[in-house]
Amino acid sequence: MIVLVFVGSLLGLMALGMPVAFALIGCGLAMMFYMGITDPQIIIQNMWDGANSFPLLAVPFFMLAGEFMNAGGMTRRIITMAMAWVGHIRGGLGYVAVMAAVIMASLSGSAVADTAALASVLVPLMRRSGYDVNRSCGLIACGGIIAPVIPPSIGMIIFGVTGGVSITKLFIAGIVPGVLMGIAIMLAWRWCIQKDNPRVEPRRPMSERLVETRDAFWALLLPVVIVGGLKFGIFTPTEAAVIAAVYSLFVGVVIYREIKLRDLFHLIYRAAETTAVIMFLVAAAGVSAWLITTADIPQQLAEIVAPFMDSPILLMAVLMVLVFIIGTALDFTPTVLILTPVLMPVVKQAGIDPVYFGVLFIMNNALGLVTPPVGTVLNVVCGVAKVPMSGVIRGVLPFLIAQTIVMFLLVAFPQIVMWPLHWMTR
Repeated sequence: MIVLVFVGSLLGLMALGMPVAFALIGCGLAMMFYMGITDPQIIIQNMWDGANSFPLLAVPFFMLAGEFMNAGGMTRRIITMAMAWVGHIRGGLGYVAVMAAVIMASLSGSAVADTAALASVLVPLMRRSGYDVNRSCGLIACGGIIAPVIPPSIGMIIFGVTGGVSITKLFIAGIVPGVLMGIAIMLAWRWCIQKDNPRVEPRRPMSERLVETRDAFWALLLPVVIVGGLKFGIFTPTEAAVIAAVYSLFVGVVIYREIKLRDLFHLIYRAAETTAVIMFLVAAAGVSAWLITTADIPQQLAEIVAPFMDSPILLMAVLMVLVFIIGTALDFTPTVLILTPVLMPVVKQAGIDPVYFGVLFIMNNALGLVTPPVGTVLNVVCGVAKVPMSGVIRGVLPFLIAQTIVMFLLVAFPQIVMWPLHWMTR
């Protein structure tokens, strides 16, 4: 019955139009009332405990780094470099979008920010070159959702804190799945444009390619610094976020000279605004997470999925289908915060590696960013490109299917995720 109270109150409050953070608090109050807990201090205490975590300091700094990268010209130079190398290939602007998405994912960790930056630059170019606009927007949207999978990932930070999993290991384990997501949508793009005849960009001479690569060098160096520092234990993920913010500010102000001192307040304000939303969600989820544990909901879920507990692969497939369905109705961060305390005890009881589960769980939630009706990234690309949602939903389907196949491929072959982790952490 407590499960029905949890699900019913949460969905009911959200259906009434209440913001997710307040719905989580209301859900906690409903569970407290049902369980006979009357101490209101529990709400404040668990909200404080939920947000009072040192690793969560990485969130505002990675947000700030993303703002500095976009304003400082790092994003634009990555796109220009990709165009210099592959823009002349048939369907080249699509490959440019994916290459730029993978590189940018290793810089910011924000799907929304990456998608907005890519769409603002590439959609007008693809439209003028004769590409199908809806399909182009779908490709860019699916490229943008690689950001939560490849480090540094804000989603993995939130999952790691909520589930008590090593964020460093999550970062390293996410590299190969993120790259596979990019390869998958490249193959889907190649298949989709077989009958199209878009205008091809002129082939750039090697000297020009090298010049563009040199110009983007400082942007390309950042992911090497972050992953290398984590690999060799030089700094923690939280310290990596600070390094990313300081580095991107230095590059934008001193090297590229595109960030002026008068811009700093606006950039810091935007990062703080986004961070406040995330942190309030994290704090509110602390209440429901404590009550979920107190009510022993994970054990009840374990009893429901007991027939699959002897087969980790089958259990993972069932959980991935469940998360995928929920992801169509909930946004990324609320889904992570709500489901992590419910699913992690089940995963550990079944003997599934929490790092492996975390990578697939985050990937699954990233797919939810491009599935209607919520589809936050779909809304972003529609707003930037000024195209109707119905057309973009059709355009995104081939790429969404390709990335979903990758996810279930990783369910069937866990070693694809875990082998690079074992190699890089030994």
